[in-house]
Amino acid sequence: MNDPHPGTQLPGGYPPEYPPAAFPGPPGYTGYPGTQAGYPVPPAGYSGAGPVGFPVPYQPVTSQPGVPAGVPWMPAPPPPLNCPPGLEYLTQIDQLLIHQQIELLEVLTGFETCNKYEIKNSLGQRIYFAAEDTDCCTRNCCGPSRPFTIRILDNTGREVITLERPLRCTSCCFPCCLQEIEIQAPPGVPVGYVTQTWHPCLPKFTLQNERREDVLRITGPCIVCSCCADVDFEIKSLDDKYVVGKISKQWTGFVRELFTDVDNFGIQFPLDLDVKMKAVMLGACFLIDFMFFEMTRSEQRAGVW
Repeated sequence: MNDPHPGTQLPGGYPPEYPPAAFPGPPGYTGYPGTQAGYPVPPAGYSGAGPVGFPVPYQPVTSQPGVPAGVPWMPAPPPPLNCPPGLEYLTQIDQLLIHQQIELLEVLTGFETCNKYEIKNSLGQRIYFAAEDTDCCTRNCCGPSRPFTIRILDNTGREVITLERPLRCTSCCFPCCLQEIEIQAPPGVPVGYVTQTWHPCLPKFTLQNERREDVLRITGPCIVCSCCADVDFEIKSLDDKYVVGKISKQWTGFVRELFTDVDNFGIQFPLDLDVKMKAVMLGACFLIDFMFFEMTRSEQRAGVW
């Protein structure tokens, strides 16, 4: 009865505007495939979703080296056939919550540090831990336009997803060199891409599979800043007729919004969506964060806001 959204088990700060039943997918969509052809078989000795010697599912790990303790991990489900190692967590959820961690040094000095994120399910259980891997010069000279590598780890400390963003132009005056991010799962094996689509006013992106075939589109608002409200980027079918999900930048309060570049996001998608496309949506969320909201916070620190 004390649940902010009875029956949904969602955290208090994230309204369930799109229930899972609202995401049947575009016409002709058959749901999550039983097999994903072309994905290499895991090497001999691969332990699956858990540590060697443990059956699956096993009890969640509460901490690991280099990852903040205190938040329970989501129990690892049995991996589906031909599912990329580590993505089995995504087969059982229709929502992700991404919480960026506050870096005290960055708050006090304005010196840009590597971003770190906790990725959770709707129950607040940690699924992954993400950490930016860039050098000091790149972070502080290129700012939010910087190229980056983000490494996403599971509860065993294994890197299961790698996000690679190359250095690209940030101006709409150069439509031939727009933003892009590559999603690899496991590292070294591309499973999809997010490419910016040129538009004079709206932020638009295309989600592509590993063969660079267009699958879905993302459309954001003309003004990507909002006071006391979330900013939603809708995920649509290629013909823009059906909304199948959304990426929301959540309002975190005046103090955090004004004095830090810490952002919280929510991603909603169909439960039966291809697990690879769920990983691609996660990559799109990080690209949107760096393109629009890291820049806004930097301008605020400079006194532009």
